[in-house]
Amino acid sequence: MNTFSKIEYKTLNAKQQENYNFHKLASELANYGFNSIRLSDDWLGADFIAYHIDAKSFMRVQLKGRLYFNKKYIGKDLFLAFREEEGHWYLYPHDHLLSLLLQKGYFLGTSSWDQKGEYHFPKISSALRAIISEYKLG
Repeated sequence: MNTFSKIEYKTLNAKQQENYNFHKLASELANYGFNSIRLSDDWLGADFIAYHIDAKSFMRVQLKGRLYFNKKYIGKDLFLAFREEEGHWYLYPHDHLLSLLLQKGYFLGTSSWDQKGEYHFPKISSALRAIISEYKLG
């Protein structure tokens, strides 16, 4: 076996994908001066903490597979991150973007949001992409 053979992301199980995504995003955040520490227990909803070299800024980050919102995250000062299939990362403040999308009428009245308290976007429309573009890394 060649130790340095690249893997296929889709062949990884859920925990392996989460580990993979943490390392990929941590690498991307390093370009912006952030160091990342993985958490073992979703502390306050976060999978990891990213702290900036300025010693003033830090983020609690929850990794997701897509653009996602959950009522249980409201008020927790969380950033959520997801990677598009093209490899682009988005990192957004959950409550701020949630408020903006609700004001624009996104997912209001859906059973997913109203009854289950969560909503995710399997696909991102061009209109939605324009709204979230400021949170795209790279």
